[in-house]
Amino acid sequence: MRNIIILILSIVLIGGSIFIAKYLINNKNKPKPKTEKILKTVYTETVNNTSIPLVITTNGNLVAKNKIELYAEVQGVLETTSKDFKQGTSYNKGETIIKINSDEFYANLQAQKSNLFNTITAIMPDIRLDYPNEYSKWQTYLLSFDTQKSLQKLPETTSEKEKFFISGRGINTAYYNVKNLEVKLNKYNLRAPFNGILTESLVNPGTLIRVGQKLGEFIDPSVYEIGVSIKSEFRDLLQIGKQVELYNLEKTKTWKGKVVRINGKVDASTQTIKAFIQVSSKDLKEGQYVEIALQAKAEENAFEVSRNLLIENSKLYIVKDSVLDLVNVNLIFESEKSVVVKGLANGTILLSKPVPGSHIGMLVKISTENNKQ
Repeated sequence: MRNIIILILSIVLIGGSIFIAKYLINNKNKPKPKTEKILKTVYTETVNNTSIPLVITTNGNLVAKNKIELYAEVQGVLETTSKDFKQGTSYNKGETIIKINSDEFYANLQAQKSNLFNTITAIMPDIRLDYPNEYSKWQTYLLSFDTQKSLQKLPETTSEKEKFFISGRGINTAYYNVKNLEVKLNKYNLRAPFNGILTESLVNPGTLIRVGQKLGEFIDPSVYEIGVSIKSEFRDLLQIGKQVELYNLEKTKTWKGKVVRINGKVDASTQTIKAFIQVSSKDLKEGQYVEIALQAKAEENAFEVSRNLLIENSKLYIVKDSVLDLVNVNLIFESEKSVVVKGLANGTILLSKPVPGSHIGMLVKISTENNKQ
């Protein structure tokens, strides 16, 4: 019985081996399936060289042309004025912006004026005896002397002897001490040098103000300037008085400005020149970010393409007989989104959109929709 089972298994094993061998021999002669090549569809445009206007675009923040920072030159307590010293408060030219208490200083000034008056009075008898011809002018000066008004100029001396006499009695020193105090008294009241608005307020009424302390910032909101950096290669295109266009980030508003100043020095690190543009509008504000378009010149026989099509800053992909090729071009001008190039022949089929994994010799299929990016 055991021998019979072994014999049956041997026959099954041999039969299975023969079946598998025939199956493998039959499949070996079948042709391998062909793999179809996948062609990428690309978007293209046809080169037509024309005259391309070059527009220099740059940006920056507006700064008020007339802008002053308010600092204290004297010490005292800040007093309340007719208008609150707060951001956004408007002042007319000559109107008091800041008033610092000056009672103590004013009293000292009056004492110095009285001292000068007494000094001149004390020398009047000597002038009458030694310089009788000069007595009347000094008497007139004393009679018009008013401690409540600004000090008048001392009478002119007509001789060296009189000059030495007056100087020797300390009249000139006392006079200039008083004039100095009068000038300093004016610094207790800060007045608006022009019509403007307070953009920064750092103190409140009742605060003790110290010498050199910053109090705020005052600007004229009607005229603004913006400094922009232009490549030195375009310096010949900049002219004082040249009109430029400014617009906001959303491109919803535009303003006209003009070049008012040009720096005569090229920045060594960036090789740029600083130009200053002036613009006036009620819509503009201090610190506002704007973009500027400066018309440069027109480049003949050139073509404009998207910036992201440029390879290694000097090459572009073209389609020739359904195959990609890479050609060299001359980069003439570049902006934020596009570049102007030369060196492409009219009629050249150029990629208008980047192709992932593109390379020289790559087979492509041109789309029936030529959508330029």
